[in-house]
Amino acid sequence: MRQAKPAPDGRAPGGRPRDAGIDRAILDAALELLDEVGYTRLTVEAVARRAGTTKPAIYRRWGTLPNLALEALTARLGHLKAPSTDCTICDLSDAIKLYVAAFQRMPPEALASLLADCGDDPQRRESFMAALFDPPRAAVGQVLDGALARGDLRDDVDRGLLLDLLASLVHYRALFGHAVTSDDEVEQAVHTLLRGVAVDYPKLVEISRKKDGDPRIHHRHA
Repeated sequence: MRQAKPAPDGRAPGGRPRDAGIDRAILDAALELLDEVGYTRLTVEAVARRAGTTKPAIYRRWGTLPNLALEALTARLGHLKAPSTDCTICDLSDAIKLYVAAFQRMPPEALASLLADCGDDPQRRESFMAALFDPPRAAVGQVLDGALARGDLRDDVDRGLLLDLLASLVHYRALFGHAVTSDDEVEQAVHTLLRGVAVDYPKLVEISRKKDGDPRIHHRHA
């Protein structure tokens, strides 16, 4: 049976407006089942049964199971706002922790399995990256931009490479699920990188201490 794709304007085929209540019930059901059985055992039948709707209703809206799973995970990710306190160490650490927390909300194995399903569909893979990886990455990037604008980082810093270095630990562990990234590891990574790219690293540490109001914070990095 050919799977119908949702209309671009959010209307069901035939011009009927989509029922937002059904949409929400389906997304909630998909998330519950992803938590319970994982992505590889997720089925449209099970989602329809849990949501109290039908398989055709799901196919009309999302076309495929990967499309549904992607939108459900995007809803769980939520809106990520970059911290902005003019403290490069504080903001960079908090932005990466935001990154980590976002992926810890995802069902185990879902990201890697869904990405694998997107491998032979460039458009779906692009949607996966834009929905799940770009928002937290952009939050970290905004903090780097602020640090560069304040003159906290050297002029010759490669912003893209630095962003990739900060994101790689989170991406790797989120996709392969072999370990959890702790707050302490995040702070160690931030300090390790800033030692090499900051204009005045000791000054940034001092600003961080004042912002935190806790002399124990970053004591290792004095």
